[in-house]
Amino acid sequence: MSIWVTGANGFIGRHLVRELAGGGHTVHGVGHGALDPADARALGLQAWINGEVDAANLNALAATHGLPSHVFHLAGGSSVGLSIERPFEDFSRTVASTARLLEWLRSFAPESRLIVVSSAAVYGADHAGPIPESAVLTPMSPYGHHKLMMEQLCQSYVRSFGIRCAVVRLFSVYGPNLRKQLLWDICSRLRSEQRTLNLGGSGAEIRDWTDVRDVVRLLARVAEVAWQDDFDVINGGSGRGVSVAGIAEGLIGHWGSKTAVQFSGVARLGDPISLLADNARVLEMNFDWRIPLERGLADYVAWFKGQARA
Repeated sequence: MSIWVTGANGFIGRHLVRELAGGGHTVHGVGHGALDPADARALGLQAWINGEVDAANLNALAATHGLPSHVFHLAGGSSVGLSIERPFEDFSRTVASTARLLEWLRSFAPESRLIVVSSAAVYGADHAGPIPESAVLTPMSPYGHHKLMMEQLCQSYVRSFGIRCAVVRLFSVYGPNLRKQLLWDICSRLRSEQRTLNLGGSGAEIRDWTDVRDVVRLLARVAEVAWQDDFDVINGGSGRGVSVAGIAEGLIGHWGSKTAVQFSGVARLGDPISLLADNARVLEMNFDWRIPLERGLADYVAWFKGQARA
């Protein structure tokens, strides 16, 4: 397959490129970040364009490398907090980039299959237990609203113009090379040898934690399996929930620290109490989550300590 990845230089994007290239696919990318040709090839990219997901850059890829059989769309906002600080920027990165991509596909590559990476943030709050794809969508943050708008745009182009699209709603993705969010924050504090970690929220918040190395295997599987519908939505979660307090304790244990953890009890803006996937669709695909949480946390701590020494 000839595959394009938008946002290929991001955390999930880089892992996905390695997974696809390792499977023998030709992979090209567009998004933000300087990559010289040698770095791009080492990552697994045959071509890389540093720039917006727009007609000019997509046309340049097509002129040189032909049309894609599949497009993975990972470009967009990646932080609830930043979406609250700069909502229009998050809208532009997520919604506007998707609109430009869809319009290009409609005009030049309508036969390409589109796999769009969305977020469980579209579900919002008030969901107890595993959340099915059919659940009511009540996003709590600009980030979640913009991901939902992105999904709606895709569905519109499927219905009106015959684009084929699968949306994968990811939950709490972590793993080597993640340099933000909870795991990075905790390890950064452990490195500074703080005696007490003061974290927001109650610690009882439940999340569906998935290692990025498994997540990209799932994304690749979605591209490979037969599609029953032109528009489909799949929860990219394991169906196993662990509290934020459990994650903190696991990281502290693997670090070998005696640091104590305290929670403020104050809920963070845009932060639901529980986000846990109903993973029936993933099970139907005979997909197996290979990296248990304990191993994933141990690997993350080992990576963090290694990059800190580098």
